[in-house]
Amino acid sequence: MFVDSHCHLDRLSDKNAPLPETLAFARQRGVEHFLCVCVSVQDFDSMKEKVTPFSDVSISCGVHPLHQEDACDYDTLLAKAADESVVAVGETGLDYFYSADTKDVQLTSFIDHIKVANELQKPLIIHTRDAREDTLNLLRQYKAPTTKGVLHCFTEDLDMALAAIELGFYISISGIVTFNSAQSLREVVKAIPLDKLLIETDSPWLAPVPHRGKENQPGFVVEVAEFIAQLKGVSVSELARITTDNFYTLFHHVQSRR
Repeated sequence: MFVDSHCHLDRLSDKNAPLPETLAFARQRGVEHFLCVCVSVQDFDSMKEKVTPFSDVSISCGVHPLHQEDACDYDTLLAKAADESVVAVGETGLDYFYSADTKDVQLTSFIDHIKVANELQKPLIIHTRDAREDTLNLLRQYKAPTTKGVLHCFTEDLDMALAAIELGFYISISGIVTFNSAQSLREVVKAIPLDKLLIETDSPWLAPVPHRGKENQPGFVVEVAEFIAQLKGVSVSELARITTDNFYTLFHHVQSRR
């Protein structure tokens, strides 16, 4: 059985299929759980309402670094993330590739998310792009020793992956790994220990081969798993088992309700 450790179910279009049908398709392919990740606290309540009917969907709460127009103060983030249905804090992090001009706001927001995760004892979901040094330095400076997390949709180098693993983080791989342009990422994935890997779709974006050009959906995490299994030289069933166990180990609030 597979887990889609990072998807945005509230941002899927209904033009292809209603959400219940999309999830049913994924379940038929062996996907047993979905983590719907929040990118804006302003949208948190509507996201939660949309996925609450599905017992196999968990949620996070946070502000994506590219959504700083929706930034909120520490107390608001803490109150929302304290919701008992929230299993993780984020998506947070730093993105200097697309939005270096909001660097100062991103840094403040990221620090707030780390502190909220510490206080609530919930894992962090981190987006990082072209911000390796600042991402790692802030984690080293502000993260509590017991706070864990994941660098999602990872596209950075092996040194950053290993540094994050040393800090107690998992590395999540999306359909990008299947792209023709992702040879360097494939080499990184080969070197990451299996017990530190997660898989995701990041749907509705980044559909893996052979679904390029389509809206991504949680059921396509199977193609991600198949590709990584081949890279790692293991069976798909073993890759699925290990990454699923990793997911429940990290997101322990999901495990407690399993």
